Amino acid sequence: MRIHLSVAAPLVVLFSALLAQSSFALESVKTPPFERIELENGVVLLLIQRHDVPLIDFDARLRGGARLDPPGRFGVANLLAGLLEKGAGQRDALSFAQTLASVGGRIATSASVEAISISGSFLARDRVLMIELLADMLQHPHLDEGELDKLRSRYIEFIRAAKDSDLATLTPIYGAAALFGAHPYGNPVFGSERSLASIVVEDVRSYYTQHVGADRLILSIVGDFDAQEMKRLVSRAFAGWRRARTPLVDVVPPTPLEQRRVLLVDAPESVQSYFWLGNVGVSQADPRRAALDVVNTLFGGRFTSMLNTELRVRTGLSYGAGSRFERRAQPGYWAFSSFTRTETTIEAIDLALATLERLHTEGVDLTTLESAKKYLLGQFPLGLETGAQWAAQLATLELYGLSPRYVDDYTAAVDSVELGDARKVIAEVFPKADRLLLVVIGQASALREPLKKYGPVQELRLSDPVWSPDH
Repeated sequence: MRIHLSVAAPLVVLFSALLAQSSFALESVKTPPFERIELENGVVLLLIQRHDVPLIDFDARLRGGARLDPPGRFGVANLLAGLLEKGAGQRDALSFAQTLASVGGRIATSASVEAISISGSFLARDRVLMIELLADMLQHPHLDEGELDKLRSRYIEFIRAAKDSDLATLTPIYGAAALFGAHPYGNPVFGSERSLASIVVEDVRSYYTQHVGADRLILSIVGDFDAQEMKRLVSRAFAGWRRARTPLVDVVPPTPLEQRRVLLVDAPESVQSYFWLGNVGVSQADPRRAALDVVNTLFGGRFTSMLNTELRVRTGLSYGAGSRFERRAQPGYWAFSSFTRTETTIEAIDLALATLERLHTEGVDLTTLESAKKYLLGQFPLGLETGAQWAAQLATLELYGLSPRYVDDYTAAVDSVELGDARKVIAEVFPKADRLLLVVIGQASALREPLKKYGPVQELRLSDPVWSPDH
């Protein structure tokens, strides 16, 4: 059918406008101008001024995290993170919470493998109080024994509750502990029932003395403030803080698995099996990031991925399946996971492994590659909209020694991924099906024998108070 010029012209204009919008989208995600200041004692301060709303968000990172937990005392860093807001300076736990609530502020603490984090949000008018509370938390925490006892008991109950009703959340914990073993990346951040029960307040105080100090702090602040005033507030609050007593040692790269093995966690009452398959992946700074993200999106990173299509859409074996990279200073893990009925466990695992093999043998085609690129380009800006997101992003860049180009060049890098790039990273990074750790939580009586076909099987009981036979 011929299209008359009078009809085609508006379409050409519309198409050109869409192209212009697409080009703008590729260029729109850029790191805002920011200032980096390093105090004499090692505190790193990162500032972005945004005056659109009268709010200030901050993200404070203490380098170290759970990788520094003492052997057998897994969970110390996470307990310390929780105690930081349970009394600091002249305020006990109740007074601290009341002060925070009186101004509508928010503070949250957490730990990860490589950092202890404090994030917060305050009205701009309460910026002095914000810095005062943060400075007290970091420099004058009470680390009260009674508060530790309550927090430790609560964390143990959280683990037991997850074992009762949320087994899907446990497979990555078992997986990381078994995959990395004695390597620091195998330390369970939350601890285990056994390790938590053994931790006393002296363990937390010792961690604080040895591993918390000015030279470990990254403080990222984004929002409605005057940069010069904020620098004065932070300098006055932190300039006299001591350095950590123990040097922060770099982590050595973990060793990938060379052959498949199995960890079976017996959950005798479960009518479903939850499985996780993984191996050592890549670091935060890996230059192949864009191509890896595109391929992972195609394999297991979205609803229409290869893995979810096979396990959920086509066969109905599961309600969901996915894959992800856990990137750290050194290579973390790449893993994919799903769940299914006990009687279809082996069928589902076989299909998941066959799907990974198909990724290696058939690769991806141009249509799906372009689809994954568009998906990533649409998702990426959504994670960098708010002040809190930018505060976290700046802190992450500093923590891993990455430049702003890690953000600024990402959309262009994704847009430029070609089939050859995808094939290359599949061969170089994505493990073959015979080089995986397989973790299965389910009925051991039904699964023990059939799982032996995948490799040597180690066993734990869900009731065991550890995450790995080695812990």
